[in-house]
Amino acid sequence: MNPYFALLRTNRNFRLLFIGQTISQLGDWFNAVAVFALLLDLTGSATAVAWMMIVQILPIAVVAPVSGVVVDRMDRRKLMITADLVRGCLILGLLLVRQADQVWIAYMVMALTVGAAAFFEPARTAIIPSFTTADELLPANALSSATWSAMLAIGASVGGVVTAIAGRNVAFTINAASFFVSAFFIGRTHYRPAPPVATRPSGISALSAYTDLIEGLRYMRRHSHVAALMLVKAGWGLAGGVLLLLTIFGQRIFPIAGSTAAGIGVLYGARGVGAGLGPIALRWILGQSPRTLRRVIGPAYFVVAVFYVALSAAPTLSVAALSVLCAHVGGSILWVFSTVLLQMEVPDRFRGRVFAAELALVSLTTSLSSYWTGYELDRGGWSPRTLSFTLGVLFCIPGTLWMLILSRWKAPPNEPLAPPSASTSGEEGVLEGRVT
Repeated sequence: MNPYFALLRTNRNFRLLFIGQTISQLGDWFNAVAVFALLLDLTGSATAVAWMMIVQILPIAVVAPVSGVVVDRMDRRKLMITADLVRGCLILGLLLVRQADQVWIAYMVMALTVGAAAFFEPARTAIIPSFTTADELLPANALSSATWSAMLAIGASVGGVVTAIAGRNVAFTINAASFFVSAFFIGRTHYRPAPPVATRPSGISALSAYTDLIEGLRYMRRHSHVAALMLVKAGWGLAGGVLLLLTIFGQRIFPIAGSTAAGIGVLYGARGVGAGLGPIALRWILGQSPRTLRRVIGPAYFVVAVFYVALSAAPTLSVAALSVLCAHVGGSILWVFSTVLLQMEVPDRFRGRVFAAELALVSLTTSLSSYWTGYELDRGGWSPRTLSFTLGVLFCIPGTLWMLILSRWKAPPNEPLAPPSASTSGEEGVLEGRVT
């Protein structure tokens, strides 16, 4: 754990970002359990929860073409602060939802909140290489993932209890306050944006962002290795309906004392613990060379597959929680390792557009998978256990495709850990691996 403690102790900018992220994400998971419980209690419909999951994801795909350009044009620190303040105000709108005919308010609030997150998340991911050195990059991302996971485990578990005891409005208020606190800590960081080296368009072209968008798409098309890494999370999203299943397992199969929120909280808490263990444990075991990170991605898909198949046969809540924990060890490896590889490869001037496009892809695939899962639960007659088995098997498809891609990926035998690219020239990045 020494590299992680040293990073937080010596790197002030990352420490402040980390504190803001921790507080904000704790509130997010209080909010998530409360929203899902709200919909299930008011409507009793798995499809209603599926639509909420889609609403919490799909706006990212709509906003991403614009947000990527904005992240690359603006001061990323100021953009994150603005997004936090907007989200904090929006979440308070959930306090208005009290009856079944008012659930549209919840959908609208979450859609707008996620639209703001479509600016915040690419900016946060793109700014981390500016806050860290080459050796700090993987520990910083692993720590960010572990924090997200720990807040999921704590927020979902405690949030389920708080929601059951104190009511949903307390959870919504805590989440709103967390965004304001996050904005305060991010506001204390010091960040000087890299000056643009290319002439910016003017007039209508500058307002439309069309030129920057096309430039970003051309960069991705020219660099096939970047495109391949961008698809790693989208491959996970093909079976992303498993996240909807966690709420249904908590409600229908493993409720605790009849409480929907408590059952969901335990399974989401297990998800958080597993997601936190994965990247930190493997960095300690395998190191952090780009070649090793690429090689682990394929097997990680199969880890997720095996344990979601195991969830389909889990006889008790404890076995189900253990299966979810192990599955998300693999899921977090996919997320963190693909992010680190992209941060090392993509020049600073393109990072916002690349990470926004990646977020859009995973949003689309996860939305489609969630809708299909909800439809089969409510209208197709599929049981949660059958769907868990089916979605688990689906994870084998992107795992197999990545192994095929990796067999054509050429890299020198002793490829060192490379620093994040600070180049703004548009030339090829620092990783020497290529898909041919």
